[in-house]
Amino acid sequence: MISSERVRTTARRIPGLLVSVIRRVRSTLAAGRRGALGKEHGAVPRGTTVFDDRVPGVANLDPALLAALRKAAKDAADDGVELFVNSGWRSPEYQTKLRRDAVSKYGSEEEAARWVATPERSIHVAGRAADIGPPASAAWLSQHGARYGLCRIYRNEPWHYELRPEAIEHGCPPMYPDPSHDPRLRD
Repeated sequence: MISSERVRTTARRIPGLLVSVIRRVRSTLAAGRRGALGKEHGAVPRGTTVFDDRVPGVANLDPALLAALRKAAKDAADDGVELFVNSGWRSPEYQTKLRRDAVSKYGSEEEAARWVATPERSIHVAGRAADIGPPASAAWLSQHGARYGLCRIYRNEPWHYELRPEAIEHGCPPMYPDPSHDPRLRD
């Protein structure tokens, strides 16, 4: 027979055990989400430079874009500026997550389109765009990028750069107000 004291002791432990189990389940789910959309899908760890070939978000960039970024980064270093990649190539799955997050944040597909393209249209998924930071680095690139063919494309995204080789001779093209105005991103 089980003593009443043992039953009371076990009953007192159940809430603590449930909390522990719930925490472990949440942690496992969160780790699964992070793992499914981590570095291998294009998430870029803080402090990643344009020279870090171990990071798929950098290594999977278009070779011509990456070469231009690296040339610019070498010259920026002479000015005491380091170019970090906050985002580069992204998998379609990662882009889908970013788009869902933007819809949730901005409240509609239309507003989300001002910041995040669909995976089918994303320049990042194609490996032809890099988001550069911190702001001082993006500002350096904004001022000097055309000589490398690197141009800001969207007025609302001072960090987003794409390769426009013709900019070396003719300067960068006019910027779109935001990605929703870019004809490449429309369905």
